[in-house]
Amino acid sequence: MKVSEFDFELPEPLIAQTPLEQRSASRLLCVDRHSGALSERVFVELVDLLRPGDCLVLNDTQVIKARLFAFKPTGGRVEILVERVIHTTIATAWLRASKPVAPGVKLRLDDYLIEVIDRQRTPGQPSLFTLSFSSPVLEVLQSRGHVPLPPYIHRHDSSNDEERYQTVFAKNPGAVAAPTAGLHFDSSSLQTIRDAGVHIAYVTLHVGAGTFQPVRAIDVEGHEL
Repeated sequence: MKVSEFDFELPEPLIAQTPLEQRSASRLLCVDRHSGALSERVFVELVDLLRPGDCLVLNDTQVIKARLFAFKPTGGRVEILVERVIHTTIATAWLRASKPVAPGVKLRLDDYLIEVIDRQRTPGQPSLFTLSFSSPVLEVLQSRGHVPLPPYIHRHDSSNDEERYQTVFAKNPGAVAAPTAGLHFDSSSLQTIRDAGVHIAYVTLHVGAGTFQPVRAIDVEGHEL
């Protein structure tokens, strides 16, 4: 199956740049698995599609402020998107700069130092870097980080995004992208679902920046997730 078979036109004005005031007011497309029929609903009506005894599984990962802007010794700016915190002061990250950043370079972010330890090259893919921070990674992110909004959101992050680009049940820090389907739940809709006799269970799956990587393969089978 060719990747091109999934191509479609998505007009720019249809890509919302800010969330609705009420989470559960989002639209919901329902597919009848038996007939294939489509129906347009509102997310708050999800409870009508569930039955007593069903189990709804939610991802309780918490988005960290994973985007940083540091500077080379030469003054050039480097954008850092932390992919995974692998030790208290060690993380893997994607780097973007006007010129390539080599291992051994020490980046400065205010009072913090970030040393580039290693560069992992994968053919056809951007390089992933290993970074060593002068202070705990999560401390630096909390102090100087920005909310890592998706690439299709064409604006700077705001204080409102710290709450809205996060599920109401987020608990375990580690994701650099939100589990977006979960963003539509609010406390009221969750309680309505519980009252309907539906069990809610939680798993923790940290979403990485790879979720935004384009599919470069010609055939679907050739794309490695």
